[in-house]
Amino acid sequence: MSNESITTIHEFDFNLICEFFLNTERQGPGSPEATLKALSFIDNLTDKSLIADIGCGTGGQTMVLAQQAPGQITGFDIFPSFIDRFNSNAKELNLQDRVKGIVRSMDDLPFQNEGLDLIWCEGAIYNIGFERGLNEWRKFLKPGGYIAVTESSWFTKKRPAEIEHYCMPHFPEMNTISNKIAQIEKAGYMPVATFILPETCWTDHYFTPMIKAQEMFLDKYAGNRMAEEFVELQRYDAEIYHKYKEFYGYVFYIAKKVEQ
Repeated sequence: MSNESITTIHEFDFNLICEFFLNTERQGPGSPEATLKALSFIDNLTDKSLIADIGCGTGGQTMVLAQQAPGQITGFDIFPSFIDRFNSNAKELNLQDRVKGIVRSMDDLPFQNEGLDLIWCEGAIYNIGFERGLNEWRKFLKPGGYIAVTESSWFTKKRPAEIEHYCMPHFPEMNTISNKIAQIEKAGYMPVATFILPETCWTDHYFTPMIKAQEMFLDKYAGNRMAEEFVELQRYDAEIYHKYKEFYGYVFYIAKKVEQ
């Protein structure tokens, strides 16, 4: 795949994308350990807490949250099949009384102002925009409520042209960690913790499990050019990460709502 013809994930049939990711536990880099590390910085949760996992996918991280955090958790995603799998996973883990998935867009959430104790979003806030998400979701948090998100970020101020050319179509708001923290503060939050997701979140928990899903997908859609190009993009994504991982990655940002 040449740099001149890089395709973004948004140019593919969303139904095809959804079907592919139904065969993976996670729809983006992450791990139970990273989820729990982020959760360890949040201290206001009780059995009455209300938590929203926005862009929850099939709930890989949500189920980890639910098994360790008290309160009611609602997951939101625009793909009905993701939510079906999400609710099935909750039932299998006997979490259905506290965990529920709803088909809903992240820019049309059904909450009252100051109704949530925690907003969670792993690998999805870029869909609405980092700054927009921070600003629009803030009103749903109670005073002192928390937000925890992962976002692609640059580790250096300068980086090779190839990786910048590849990342910017996918993540047009990609920025350095210090600039992301400044955006968090500007949006009315106090940064609580920031940490880079370790390499295993990409390799062991995302790229490696995806190999089997790619093989199954190509077997089912043999000769389908769009399916083949989608898998090619996933493989190129892994190649680029291994080549340039010292320059970028996902970062967990945990922050607390403050009065402005």
